[in-house]
Amino acid sequence: MILVADSGSSKTDWLLKISADEVKQFRTAGLNPYFLTEKEIAKILQEQAAEMVAYAADIDEIYFFGAGCSSPDRHEIVSNAISQSFPKSYISVDSDLLGSAYATCGYEKGFCCVLGTGSNISFFDGEEIHAGRHGLGFVLGDEGSGTWFGKALITDFLYGNMPADIHAKFDTEFHLDKEIVIKNVYQTSNPNSYLASFSKFLSKIRDSVYAQTLLHAGLLEFVNTNIKSYPNHHRYKCHFVGSIAYIFTDELKAVCDENGIHIGKIIRQPIHDLMEFIVKREG
Repeated sequence: MILVADSGSSKTDWLLKISADEVKQFRTAGLNPYFLTEKEIAKILQEQAAEMVAYAADIDEIYFFGAGCSSPDRHEIVSNAISQSFPKSYISVDSDLLGSAYATCGYEKGFCCVLGTGSNISFFDGEEIHAGRHGLGFVLGDEGSGTWFGKALITDFLYGNMPADIHAKFDTEFHLDKEIVIKNVYQTSNPNSYLASFSKFLSKIRDSVYAQTLLHAGLLEFVNTNIKSYPNHHRYKCHFVGSIAYIFTDELKAVCDENGIHIGKIIRQPIHDLMEFIVKREG
């Protein structure tokens, strides 16, 4: 059996290929080694993945692609944590960027852009990804991501910069004040996921001038900061993965059209395309 995982900071999607005709899907919390220790990751698997772990004796290979898994030491944290629940399995850990590239580009050259909780971009040459100067995280980067939009919404709310009707809706839904926000951003784990959780509010006010202005600003910042940093960006397709890209496809396409960006795939979750790629490759 083959188990494939696509992990962001908020959630991890798992697909287990039991046979040619049977695939089971599971979900756990995000397993980002930048924010979680080996012990914490192992605990999440023990508490949230009991049904999946029940297949441990029969799982031969595990391919994990995750946010925060861009260096060997982070690979080791995740691999060691997974091995506690799957001691007999071969475990491969790579970055979510590589997983997204496999799911979108396949074996073709192109750009793979992540617009989910966080944001990032890489160029895929058909075999390997070439990460650029991006992926600086939610404090320094993450342009156009759920975290970016969530932070913008919260600051506009706290500074009183939202239109009155939208301010009232936001207040009714979240009941926030400065102390609550400060505590969750600066004193708890996964502050990026906390910030990103507010981006869902944009869907509820999508047709407002405020939301459209904010969406255009965030997506344009991603294009200018990330895609346009590659001089050859116009020569290849730009694929997009993640909830922000998928939910706000119309706004994303509009910004890309304005800037001459050639869009390829836009998918919310790469896990199914990723599983298909891995099975074909390993088969």
